[in-house]
Amino acid sequence: MTRAVGTFDVKVSPQAPDDKSEDPAIGRMVLDKQFHGDLEGASKGQMLAAGTAVSGSAGYVALEQVTGTLRGRAGAFVLQHSGTMARGTLQLTIAVVPDSGSGELTGLAGAMAINIVDGKHFYDFEYAIAEAP
Repeated sequence: MTRAVGTFDVKVSPQAPDDKSEDPAIGRMVLDKQFHGDLEGASKGQMLAAGTAVSGSAGYVALEQVTGTLRGRAGAFVLQHSGTMARGTLQLTIAVVPDSGSGELTGLAGAMAINIVDGKHFYDFEYAIAEAP
């Protein structure tokens, strides 16, 4: 596995429900990110999130299409997020969707971790790129 690290900026835009029958406890957001460091590029995505009546407990899922360069290799790929918070304890999985890599990132697999320190977002991406069969 190879490791890529850096920072990212994210804009989260809440979206109105498609119709009045949607449960307001589940929110839908559009994601717009800019990556810096070993991964240089941008992503667009969508997120669904739900809070609970218990403070610090929530869940979210998201998909984002990343386009840019990863250590100089140009292409695109999709990240899938699954996160839960149980009374303040976070469990987060962010993985590359299998076979979503394109261009020089065809064959990409891996997982990303996110850390937020003093409001600044950092990523730590462990990945491998399989050779084409």
